[in-house]
Amino acid sequence: MGKLRLDNETVAARAAQRVAEMTGAAKMPPGGPLPAEELAVLRAWAAGTRPWSFAPISRAAVPAGRNAVDWFIEKSLATRGLRSSAEADRRTLGRRVYLDLIGLPPAPEEMAAFVNDPRPDAYERLVDSLLASPHYGEKFARHWLDLARYADSEGGVQDYGRPFAFRYRDWVIQAFNTDMPFDRFTVAQFAGEPVAVGFHRQTITSREGGVELDRIRFEQLLDRTSTVGTVWLGLTIGCAQCHDHKYDPISQRDFYSLMAFFENADELDLEPPQPAAYRAERDSLVGGYGIEESLQFWEDGMRDALANPGKRPLWDVTYDSYSKRVDHGRRTLLKKREARTAREQDALVDYFAQNSAGAIGKAKFDELKLKELSEKLKKLDERFPRREGVMTLEENGERRPAHVRIRGNWADKGAAVEAATPASLPAMPAGSRDRRALGEWLVSRENPLVARVTVNRLWQELFGRGLVRTSEDFGAQGERPTHPELLDWLAAEFRDTGWSMKRMVRLLVTSATYRQTSDAREDLTAADPLNTLLGRQSRLRLPAELIRDAALRVSGLLNQKIGGESIRPPQPDGVADLQYSMKWEETKGEEKYRRGLYIFLQRTAAYPLLMAFDVPDRTVSCSRRETSNTPLQPLNLMNDPVFVEAARALAARIEKEPEATRVDRAFALCYGRPPAGRERDAVLSHVAKRGWFGASRALLNTDEFVTRE
Repeated sequence: MGKLRLDNETVAARAAQRVAEMTGAAKMPPGGPLPAEELAVLRAWAAGTRPWSFAPISRAAVPAGRNAVDWFIEKSLATRGLRSSAEADRRTLGRRVYLDLIGLPPAPEEMAAFVNDPRPDAYERLVDSLLASPHYGEKFARHWLDLARYADSEGGVQDYGRPFAFRYRDWVIQAFNTDMPFDRFTVAQFAGEPVAVGFHRQTITSREGGVELDRIRFEQLLDRTSTVGTVWLGLTIGCAQCHDHKYDPISQRDFYSLMAFFENADELDLEPPQPAAYRAERDSLVGGYGIEESLQFWEDGMRDALANPGKRPLWDVTYDSYSKRVDHGRRTLLKKREARTAREQDALVDYFAQNSAGAIGKAKFDELKLKELSEKLKKLDERFPRREGVMTLEENGERRPAHVRIRGNWADKGAAVEAATPASLPAMPAGSRDRRALGEWLVSRENPLVARVTVNRLWQELFGRGLVRTSEDFGAQGERPTHPELLDWLAAEFRDTGWSMKRMVRLLVTSATYRQTSDAREDLTAADPLNTLLGRQSRLRLPAELIRDAALRVSGLLNQKIGGESIRPPQPDGVADLQYSMKWEETKGEEKYRRGLYIFLQRTAAYPLLMAFDVPDRTVSCSRRETSNTPLQPLNLMNDPVFVEAARALAARIEKEPEATRVDRAFALCYGRPPAGRERDAVLSHVAKRGWFGASRALLNTDEFVTRE
């Protein structure tokens, strides 16, 4: 009732100050003044209500000539009477850094070259060559696409495909390969080149009848706002949609002020002009059916239904269907004919030719031969397939007002708000309040969160868990960093030296901490069972896509083409039937052997092999994947079509070798090492019973094959 909030820094500090300063009869507590040490505890508690991550980045000194990672890790271990582990052997280290930097195991020849390189900087040279590989961008794009909730379909019940979504994925790969500075990478996705802004087009949509378009758009705005909070700030900002955040200093007003940056953004699909031959043939075809008068009548009726809902129920149904099935259909309908793009007009005419019978009458529909026209238009489109396009956002010319939504209800508008960043974080400079300004504020020197959050995720990618384990939550409910000084040093280094991702990755993987063996030690197991102190490396199960990639790589089947349209490899029968609108037409030829990053990601029926190994569903931003162990996983490794093909190809590859060296070759391909004596005997026994095909299936189904040491 007195508006006392013990989770609010300002209010808590004021309360602590009152206790310290009250005198006379009002002195608190009534029995006498608090001792000085208890007052100090009270003041410290009040100051601690502000999340640690909101404090400015502080850079501790590191002795000259020392790798900062090793300096902080060794210092932390020493305070507990522990020491770092020895460096892993070259074969383990080579396989580790290949998998971590390009997501592929080394070929036997590549491993041999590294193992036998006598130069003292052989490892650093290997790291530099991998950082320069075009496959580096593929490896690190995978994690960013999880954050971006990238998919090749739009979600919802119908879950139609998005034929140009892959262009954003390819832009991300290229950005990582060229080492685009992270500040530029960030701003580009808010207001840079159109394909980069596709980050904000990865939202789910719905085409269900009866769902209001304004509500769909509101839910997409919520998603964009929450995703910005997760990806760049590492905060659960979405918790403030309905009320002030219960744990972090983020008010509901803060949430809707942040959402206001997107209120004025309209979805836009850019396509280059269609070929002149297509345009001429289409115009001639449509003109020959004499539909202009009926089309105008239909458009007028649709606009009337939009303006006067309930006036004519039949037209209401027609308009509702059109507005859901034609992208940006309402906007197209409200434009004058001459203001529409060719693609907008084509989409409207296509819908009219297919679905206008209920509105204009069956007799008129048949008289105009619209069914025939529709079929001819489909065949024309098949002859001139759409291959180019970009999903992006554009600014609306009229500024839309933004409001707090009472209890998060999209239709219940509260106080008006202007575009602004959370009040508890450093203020945005005066000036423009558009998306570009938001992107620039995120990577400004005053904002302490973005650099911390980003280097923490790089650490997570290379060590299995972040210095802050809850990489999605740097707020009060998240975990504190295990090595706060190291995290801040890395954040400062990242920010102050040009935001280079490759530079930070190189710093991490050349550290002695990264190069440690992952072998367990009794002293470490007793003192640090979760290896949070980094006294050794961690064994990590490969991500879903990389397990498939590794099988294709060692079998010789892998198609290493970079970028391009998504593929649909073979999958078990019946899976495609689970989703509503699209059939899974298998990709043929060598294209089906491309990397897992390029598998068509259908939100309502994801590729089963990837699902078995914990790929996220991409409906919301995912900062860290879970790693499960289930019986379904080895069954997939044994029986999934791609693993059966890979085992068959691996067997054929091995059988080309002299019989005496086949086991050695198999181990060099699969594990990057020679076999031990017992392993050799076990493989030969397996070959005697089931041939090299059976042995290859077993080799691809081991823990070692799917694990990074």
